[in-house]
Amino acid sequence: MALFAVTYQYTENPAGRDLHRPEHVAFLAGQHESGRLLVSGPTDGGTGALLVLAGATADDVEALLDADPFHREGLIARRTVAAWKPFFGADRLELSEAAR
Repeated sequence: MALFAVTYQYTENPAGRDLHRPEHVAFLAGQHESGRLLVSGPTDGGTGALLVLAGATADDVEALLDADPFHREGLIARRTVAAWKPFFGADRLELSEAAR
């Protein structure tokens, strides 16, 4: 599987994110436990996020992220998915079997 860098830009609806955050976090935790999500976290003071996921194709990653409760609830204004091949620091990534 390849690696993909994903960015989220959230809508102007912090109350909606707060309401659905527990389900969103549980979704991401499940992806992390399965080895698909390597790392993620908020950006720009919580107005967006960066995620690094393993997947067969960008379409595969997009389909997976369509199940994110933030996506389902319309809380993501913009999402980008880009193939990513780390150069420096690649040896520091703990790649699961799913990401190899």
